[in-house]
Amino acid sequence: MTNLGVLYGLGVGPGDPELITVKAFRVIQESSVIAYPKKLKGSKSYAHRIVDVYINPEEKDMLGLVFPMTKDEAVLEREWTKSVALVYEKLQQGKDVAFVTEGDPLLYSTFIHMMKLMQEKHPEVEIRTVPGISSFNGSASRLGIALADGDDRVAIIPAHDNYEAMREAIESHDAVVFIKVAKVIDLMLEVLRDLDLLDKASVVTKVTSDEEIIWDVRELDGVDLEYLTLMVVRK
Repeated sequence: MTNLGVLYGLGVGPGDPELITVKAFRVIQESSVIAYPKKLKGSKSYAHRIVDVYINPEEKDMLGLVFPMTKDEAVLEREWTKSVALVYEKLQQGKDVAFVTEGDPLLYSTFIHMMKLMQEKHPEVEIRTVPGISSFNGSASRLGIALADGDDRVAIIPAHDNYEAMREAIESHDAVVFIKVAKVIDLMLEVLRDLDLLDKASVVTKVTSDEEIIWDVRELDGVDLEYLTLMVVRK
């Protein structure tokens, strides 16, 4: 029987291709299969575009996997089962698979569910992760904001439409990074105004990438923001 390949969860950073680690670069070069989230419409995923400069698709087995943005459990189960099976098929052939994900593979990443399902269905598979620079680090750098100093308390929180919870998060921390902020930007602006902290907030889309936008927070009311947008509140 062919020895199984290794499944790598590869953090490729927040957007700038130069922000991948030397180790991530090496694993990309050495892995014969590059797995990446594939958009249904065929355009390249964010993680795929980050590593594009380092990959010759003619030399690699490019494995696009569909992860639908839905809460339909039946659809999710079907597509995730299919994706795990496709990856396992490559591993059975003795090929190492590098699953690329923006940011870090163990922090709000698609790879986390892939890892759990693979461990559940095929516990014999060896799984390794390569940490990556997160969008939080990238945002702090681009904005020139120190997220924590001394005994400061920092939180990373998915923004949602609960006014009291969002307000409490800001009040009880020195700095908060809100991810998934696009869908609730108006509520977040309301919280900031009520706390008189509008001047302490920054909003960035696709940080460090060539599509990066640093927004004027005072001009965001009603703006339709892209999914890869976060807000930093530093008191």
